Amino acid sequence: MNAIPIRLLRKIGIAEGISFLFLLAIAMPLKYVYGLPLAVKYTGWAHGLLFVSYIGLAYYAKEVYQWPLSRFLLAFASAWLPLGTFFFDKKLSIEEKRIKQGMR
Repeated sequence: MNAIPIRLLRKIGIAEGISFLFLLAIAMPLKYVYGLPLAVKYTGWAHGLLFVSYIGLAYYAKEVYQWPLSRFLLAFASAWLPLGTFFFDKKLSIEEKRIKQGMR
């Protein structure tokens, strides 16, 4: 089985998690404390694009690897929680290793 979809999901998940933390910890204080709304505008757009990409890739991975619905829902929920994608990435890294070992 091909490990590329899960590897891409992991990379997008890390980027999505970083963008979410940046939005919460840097852009929102810049907007509400210092009156700089453009920080949220641009960071929000980037985060939104990464969020949608992550959910789409999670669904694609569900189809490719025949995940149960519960695993897809866990991926979906992890994208809503700060640090969630980082914790879910640990599960994905284990699965990626298992897939790579099965390919040999």
